[in-house]
Amino acid sequence: MSKIPFNATYIKRFVPDAPFIRGRPGEVLPEAYKKFWREWKIQKPKPVHYIAEPGRWKRNPETGEVSKVQNVPIPLKFPKDSHQQLWGGEGVIQGYQKKGKYNHRVPHFWVPNLKSTIVYSEILNKYMTVVVADNTMKLIHENFGFDHYILKTPACDLQSDLALKLKRKLLTALNNKDLNHESQEKNEMVYEKYKQYLSKYTAEEIEWYGLTMEEALTKYNQEKEDRKTIEPLKLQYRLDLIQELLERGGETEPVPEEKKSWLLRINPFHSKKS
Repeated sequence: MSKIPFNATYIKRFVPDAPFIRGRPGEVLPEAYKKFWREWKIQKPKPVHYIAEPGRWKRNPETGEVSKVQNVPIPLKFPKDSHQQLWGGEGVIQGYQKKGKYNHRVPHFWVPNLKSTIVYSEILNKYMTVVVADNTMKLIHENFGFDHYILKTPACDLQSDLALKLKRKLLTALNNKDLNHESQEKNEMVYEKYKQYLSKYTAEEIEWYGLTMEEALTKYNQEKEDRKTIEPLKLQYRLDLIQELLERGGETEPVPEEKKSWLLRINPFHSKKS
C-alpha cells in the first residue's frame, strides 16, 4: 500500500484545522478564534449561483434509474476589492462563452451587478455608503434590516472583511450596551430588539470574531507582551547568588590573615588557629 505524502498541500486539503496543528503559527491561538475560523473557512456556504437538490438520492422520472445527488459548488473568485464591499455571497465566475454556432468558445467572466448605496445600522445609529450586489439588497429586505442581515448571516456567507468587521462591531456594541441614541429608552428598545444574537457567542468569542489569521496572531502577541511583568534586577541577582552557593555546597573560602580585622589581631583573648 502506497504511503500518502505528508506535505503542506495534503494538510491544506484534508485537515480542516490545518492552521492550528502543532508546529503551525496558529497553534497558540485560543479556542474562541478557532470557532470563528471554522465558521468562516470550513463551514459550507449557502448556494447562491445554483439551486441545491435536496436529499442524497434521486430517481429519473423517465427511466426510473436511481442516482446519487451531486451538489457540486461552482468555483468562485473573490478579488481584492470585494473584501471592502458587500457581495452577499456572490462571486466572479470564470468560464467559457460561445456566441455563435460556428464560433469557437472564448473565456468569459461573469461579475455581480454592483451598485453604490446607503445602508443604515440601527445598533450603531449610523448611515454608511457601501458598494453592494443585487443579492445583498435582496437579503437585507428578506431579513427586515441591515443589522438583522449581518448578525444572522454566518461568516462563510458574508465572505468580505468589511462584513466581518461590521458584525464584530455590532456584537461588541450589543455586548457592552454601547448604543448611541438620543435617549436611554431608545437604547433599551434597540438592545431588546437585537439581544437574541448574543446567545450564540461569549464575550471572548466576540473579541476574536472577524479577525484574519495575521490580525489574530498580532493580537495574541500584543496580549502576551502586556501580560509580562517587569521584575527588579535584585530578584535575579538573588537567584544567581543562591544558585552559586548551592553549586559550591555552602563551603566558604578561608579569609587571608592580612584581610582580617585589626581588632582581632590586637585582641589578647583571640586564639590563633594553626
